[in-house]
Amino acid sequence: MALGKFLGLFLIHIALLLGLCFAGDPFVFYDFEVSYITASPLGVPQQVIAINNKFPGPTINATTNNNVVVNVRNKLDESLLIHWSGIQQRRSSWQDGLPGTNCPIPPKWNWTYQFQVKDQIGSFFYFPSLHFQRAAGGFGGFMINNRDIIPIPFDTPDGDITIMIGDWYTRNHTALRKALDAGKDLGMPDGVLINGKGPYRYNDTLVPDGIDYETINVHPGRTYRLRVHNVGISTSLNFRIQSHNLLLAETEGSYTVQQNYTSLDIHVGQSYSFLLTTDQNASTDYYIVASARMVNESLWKRVTGVAILRYSNSKGKAAGPLPDPPQDEYDKTFSMNQARSIRWNVSASGARPNPQGSFRYGSINVTEIYVLQNKPPVTIDGKRRTTLSGISFVNPATPIRLADQFKVKGVYKLDFPKAPLTGSPKMETSVINGTYRGFMEVILQNNDTKVQSYHMSGYAFFVVGMDYGEWSENSRGTYNKWDGIARTTTQVFILVRGRQS
Repeated sequence: MALGKFLGLFLIHIALLLGLCFAGDPFVFYDFEVSYITASPLGVPQQVIAINNKFPGPTINATTNNNVVVNVRNKLDESLLIHWSGIQQRRSSWQDGLPGTNCPIPPKWNWTYQFQVKDQIGSFFYFPSLHFQRAAGGFGGFMINNRDIIPIPFDTPDGDITIMIGDWYTRNHTALRKALDAGKDLGMPDGVLINGKGPYRYNDTLVPDGIDYETINVHPGRTYRLRVHNVGISTSLNFRIQSHNLLLAETEGSYTVQQNYTSLDIHVGQSYSFLLTTDQNASTDYYIVASARMVNESLWKRVTGVAILRYSNSKGKAAGPLPDPPQDEYDKTFSMNQARSIRWNVSASGARPNPQGSFRYGSINVTEIYVLQNKPPVTIDGKRRTTLSGISFVNPATPIRLADQFKVKGVYKLDFPKAPLTGSPKMETSVINGTYRGFMEVILQNNDTKVQSYHMSGYAFFVVGMDYGEWSENSRGTYNKWDGIARTTTQVFILVRGRQS
């Protein structure tokens, strides 16, 4: 196994996030009751987290400029926060549902989130952000539609379908959390779920009888918008539909240059919109597949999610082998080139991720540069911990955003290093000190042996470069300064194009 390094580059536009809702715009209201239920997605009864007794939870459907109000009642036996992944919290950062922004909701308490989805469109999702609860569920879709006066860059689809894919363990989240706290790896997942359900029985040996699977019903000769989210905890997945092309149209709030893919790698935390045209002859149903990537495919063969695409005029059940995944098990060049091919549709009208009025990120003045380097876990104070640039972050008792709002001293330090530390790793509540209305260049360097995902809560960044090897000043010559995609979650590959566990 080779230890490698990878370069991921993006520009971040720093904005001061205060808090305000605009009463003149419409409100949408949701009530969430978060509780445990018993489900058997992989044939084994287990405790999962449901919202309003649904797993996954309901999809939030809003329109640009809506004020979203979600009252959350916590019926779990531990504290809870809900994070709205990819939703830009402009002037409402304390509604973001993370330890750094909110106080947790205690058991048997409730909390009402209120924020405006200002100047934003696209496909997102929500999930519980504390105590590894995401491994037990509690997630759901979050779509933001254009206002009627702002056209979309494609014909109005005949239907809108949310698909949630993700790795899954039959151990509950408390057991998984204890394993991590004890310094152990999670190990191979027990399967991949699609919309909270296990795989269709495409293989009698790999898939036991009696497992409930997802069926997506469509009509022939129509076009559907598929909003696909990787809500898992650690596994990159390849998404594909047998005999169908996936026309990529949007990712995490940005319209893309429309391109057809036979399959697409979707990494942890990422969301995509595809336009699916039902143009096949429906001689049988078709497989929908989400299979593990960047792993030994023969060992991980059982970690495959399979659902069914069923035409209204289908003549029989899906049968035969699954459509093949990309043939590059030990070479990540295909996946990287695929990621590079995703470009921003700069001619599309609609909301933009930059509220300051300038979208020419290739000619802006960068105010700060940070090189963030992650490494394999290390032992600090007797416990196995992960680090970023030599620092293992410590969540303070008082959320950072509240400490900032009420000027509480000593909660955090504005001293995060601009380059990786050279000494021993340490534990700190260390925060990057950005400049208001400034632009930041961040280089993500992956020195681990696995692909990493990085998410920026409450805002978006431009992905302008992606390559193997160590970043240098000369790397700027390879930046995409014209149509790099703006998104909230990016994958960071490793250096070596070789084997990875």
